[in-house]
Order: sequence, then structure tokens, then C-alpha cells
Amino acid sequence: MNTKETIAKALKMLQEGDWEGSHNIAQSKEGHPDYDRLHALLHRIEGDQWNAKYWYNRCKMEFPKISIEEEIKMLLEYYS
Repeated sequence: MNTKETIAKALKMLQEGDWEGSHNIAQSKEGHPDYDRLHALLHRIEGDQWNAKYWYNRCKMEFPKISIEEEIKMLLEYYS
């Protein structure tokens, strides 16, 4: 499975309520921008803003101004 397929799988797991499984995927390739981007989203969902901001910063991104739902939709469109 390539990176795009793996991230899409993690996002679908997230939609199905498997935050932990999605988080495990994000952690599996820490340092890879796509996985770190997923990691940022997951901590945003968790409500851990400090940790989410850390991961967005690692991706050279500002904390999103869009809703979590919009962010998930955007990522699903990109990775699917």
C-alpha cells in the first residue's frame, strides 16, 4: 500500500470511530509530511491543541481556520 492509500485508509478508520487505529498509522512513519499532517489532525480532533499545533508546525502549516469536518473532507479528497 502506498502513502496515499495508507493515509486514505487512516482517514476512513477515523470516520468509522477508530481514532486509535488512525493514530497508530500516523505514528508509524513519524517525520514523513503526510503522516505528520494526519497526526496534527488527530490531535486537533482529540482536543489537544498544543500537540496539534506542534504537528502542524512540523508540516510548516498554521493551525487551520476551517472546521474539523471540512479538514477531513479536504484530506479525503486529496488522498482518495
